[in-house]
Parts: sequence; C-alpha cells; structure tokens
Amino acid sequence: MKNILVRFSCSLLLAGFLMACGQGQQSTENSEATDTTEIAEAPRAPDLPPPAESSTHFSNVIGWKDGQTPKAPDGFVVTEYARDLDNPRQTYVLPNGDVLVVESQTERKGIVKKVSSVVSGQAQSEASGKSANRITLLRDTNQDGKPDVRQTFLDGLNQPFGMLLVGTTFYVANTDGLLTFPYQTGQTRITANGKSILSLPAGGYNNHWTRNLIASADGSQIYISVGSGSNVAEHGMEHEANRANILEINPDGTGLRVFASGLRNPVGMAWNPVTSALWTAVNERDELGDDLVPDYITSVKEGAFYGWPYSYYGQNEDPRRKGERPDLVKKAIVPDVAVGSHTASLGLAFYDKDAFPAKYHNGAFVGQRGSWNRSAFAGYKVIFVPFSNGKPSGKPEDFLTGFIIDDKDVHGRPVGVTVLPDGSLLVADDAGRRIWRVSAKR
Repeated sequence: MKNILVRFSCSLLLAGFLMACGQGQQSTENSEATDTTEIAEAPRAPDLPPPAESSTHFSNVIGWKDGQTPKAPDGFVVTEYARDLDNPRQTYVLPNGDVLVVESQTERKGIVKKVSSVVSGQAQSEASGKSANRITLLRDTNQDGKPDVRQTFLDGLNQPFGMLLVGTTFYVANTDGLLTFPYQTGQTRITANGKSILSLPAGGYNNHWTRNLIASADGSQIYISVGSGSNVAEHGMEHEANRANILEINPDGTGLRVFASGLRNPVGMAWNPVTSALWTAVNERDELGDDLVPDYITSVKEGAFYGWPYSYYGQNEDPRRKGERPDLVKKAIVPDVAVGSHTASLGLAFYDKDAFPAKYHNGAFVGQRGSWNRSAFAGYKVIFVPFSNGKPSGKPEDFLTGFIIDDKDVHGRPVGVTVLPDGSLLVADDAGRRIWRVSAKR
C-alpha cells in the first residue's frame, strides 16, 4: 500500500509533464511540456510511458507556392527573407548586420543507403544528393527587411554547419573538423585557404553530422556540439569517442576537453541572457515508441552527464543498455524542459531584443525540424518557451506553424533560429529552401 501511495503522489506532482510526452494526444503537432510550477522550482523527470512499438512515418515535402508563408501569432508578420537556397540549415549574423547562411545536407553514400532512402520515403522528406557545402552572405543595404545583396561567402567546405566570428578570425565547423579563416568587417567573400585547427569524428546516425559553435563572452573558449554516431551506441561505445558531447577548446584549437556528456544530439546552443549559462537543444533517441523519448532544451552544467546512451530524461534506463552502467545512470542529470518526442528540436535562440512584446523577452525560441520515428507528425514548427528571471516559467507554446499540410505532406522543415539586430527572428527552412523573417507589427 505504501508503494502505491508513493506512486500515486508522484504521478500527481508530475501530471503536468504528460502532454510533453504526447501520451493520449491526438494532435499532429506535439509540443506540450512540463507545467509552470515544476519548471520554476527545478526540473523533474516526467512520468514517461513504457517503451512501445516503434513507427516510421516520413513526411513528403512539397515546398511553398508564391505568396504562401508559415503562420505566426496575432501581432506578427511573416515575410520571405530569402528563397531558392540549397538546404539552408543555419544562419549567423556578423557584427555589421550581414547574414550568413550555411547550405549543407546529409549525403547518402553507397547504393544501399540511396535505395533505402527512396523505399522508406526519407528521400521525399529532405534534400538528397550532394551537399552544397557553401556559406552564402545576405546583406540588407537599405534596411527594409529584405536582403538586396547575395554573394557566395565561402565554399569548398565539407558539410559545414557551425559558424563563429571571434575578433578577426572566422570559424567554420565542418563535419570532420574545425577551420579558421581571416576576416575583415564588410568582407563579402573569403578566398583565403582555411587552417585546420581541430579534427572531429565524422559520419553518424541520420543527421548527426552537424557540428555547431559558440564562444564564451570574452572569446577565450569555444564550444562545439557533436552528436552521437549511432541511435543508442548499438555499434559499441568505442565508436563514440568525443561524440554525444559538448566539447570545449581554446581559440587556437588546443586544450580539448569534454565540457558536458551524454547529450545524444545537441545542435542548438545559446547563452541565457540573464544567467549567462550555456543552453542547448537536444534531439533524443529513436525506436522506443511514439512518446519516447522527449527532446529537450536544458542548461548545460560543466562536467555533467545527461544520460545517453544508458538512460533518458534522468534515471530512466534504456532497455537496450540495461544494467551496463548503473553508475552513470545514477548520476544522469534531468533536463530542464521537455519539448515533445521526436520533434527533432535542433535550433535554439534566446530573445535578447525588445521589438517583440514583453512576454517574449529573454525567452527561448526552438526550431523543430519534425519527426520521422512517430506514427503522427510532431514538430515541424518553431515553439517559444517563456522565461522569468533566467528560468523557464511556463509551457512551450506554438510560435511559427503552418508547415504541416496533412498527415502526409508538409511545406518545409524549420531548423535554425536567429535573432536579428532589429529584433526580428530569422527561421531557416531547409527542406522548403527558404529563410523566413518574423517581425512584430508596428
């Protein structure tokens, strides 16, 4: 009886988390998360369902017709910032306001992988073929919210993703290493050869080739996100060296160390504007059912372990790794905010401007590229997580929607989110080949 009462009490305390896992939810878009009270106090593991049969349901991307745009809440305007880009996944703003767009994608090498992607439907869900391996510069010279200069900034790369400027050094994170280039303000193209300062493990499960970058406020340290090379270490941990981690290095590439581990696929990284803590968006594991495992955003604690591959969302042991590392399961950190299972939450940006209404100030925008390992679509939108005093203070809510058409077709798939100096928000829609700009009505 005592155990029953304990379980009943815990379920009451954690009831606000049920929607985050999609339990019992019929909507094709799933973004419910923990309730306000528990977020404000401390993160707690949601009451997750047991593992279940896995589903595969790839979307069919049909693109956008002229005049079509995603949908934002009342009080906002969505406009097309750029189009006809080759799988734009991430944007970065230089100090002079120029916007850099990285154009790169998964490359399926070998006839078996290519045929498999066609048969499964994956080929219709995302770009296929050779990666553009390019960074494009967009410049809005008259400040009308639409760039009028478009220039190849850097090419000849190897599945680039992360971009970073520290002083006069421009960094690019290729899938297999970190390069540096000299840069001068206003430069529209880099022609110098890059200098390799760090090798990174290449290849990986699904889209785990992305390597993101962010620097400390003083530029003394650089952080690199590296996703796992597998779903749940099915090939052995010996193949996961320096993976499923956020790494830290000095600006010259020396001093490599693991800053935080057990993060299956951390992609989005951002500094909390109030607490100055590093936060990341993490794409969690597959093949445990529709409602496992919730993707999440979380503050990143130095030296912390977040569970992968042995457990998920705290001490929930993965049945495929059962009994292997109880010591690590015991120390696994519970993430801060669940943002829905299989949403492919990859983009993260804190709103540190004041052009949007006050409720958005210092909150977080999360780009959700969308599910494939779920019977009904989840993600395919940008959500907003409100913050107060530097801490999550409410449930995630839809912000940019309209990507899903029905239970088969979608217009596009949002990934990177970036706040512009004027306070508007850029959203990179890789499959839709667009960059969207969301601004507040004047």
